[in-house]
Amino acid sequence: MYIEFLLIQKMKHGDENAFNIFIHTYYEEILKYCSYHCSDIFYAEDLTQETFLRFFEKLSDYRYMGKTRNYLYTIAGNLCKDYYKKERASLMEELYAEEQISLQKTETENVLDKVTIQAALNDLPEELREVIILYYFQELRLAEISDMLGIGLPLVKYRIKQARIQLKRLLGEE
Repeated sequence: MYIEFLLIQKMKHGDENAFNIFIHTYYEEILKYCSYHCSDIFYAEDLTQETFLRFFEKLSDYRYMGKTRNYLYTIAGNLCKDYYKKERASLMEELYAEEQISLQKTETENVLDKVTIQAALNDLPEELREVIILYYFQELRLAEISDMLGIGLPLVKYRIKQARIQLKRLLGEE
C-alpha cells in the first residue's frame, strides 16, 4: 500500500517511469475485466486504455485512500456499461455470424458455448452480472466484491445465488 502511495505521488510529479510501472501493474487485470464485459478483444483493449486515460486525467484530484484498484475497476465498469448501451444486441449477432463462417465444427461448438454463456450473462440484470464477473472471471473474494461495489457481504452472496439460479434457467439446466 505504501509503495502504491509513493508511486501515485511520483506520477503526480510527472515521473514517467512511475506511469509505466503503474500501467504495468494494473493493465492485465483491467484488460481481463473489460474483456469479460466486451467480447471484442480490440474494443476491450480500447476500454482498458480509456480507463487509464481517465484515471490520469483526474490524477491531480485523486486522493489516495488505499483503493486505487477499486477506482480503476469503477472507471472500467462505467466504460463497459456505456459499451453495453451502444453495442449489446448488434455485437452478439455479429460475433455469432463471424464465428459461424470462420470456424470448424468443434471450434464452432466452443464459440457457440461462449456466445450462449455471454448472451445469458447479458440477459442478467446489471447488478447480478457484475458480481458474477467479479467473482468467477476476475476471481475476487466476496469481501473484495463487497468493498468494491459498496454493498454488504450478505447482499453479494444473495446476488451470486440469484445469478446462478437465473443462469441455470437461461441456459436450460434446471
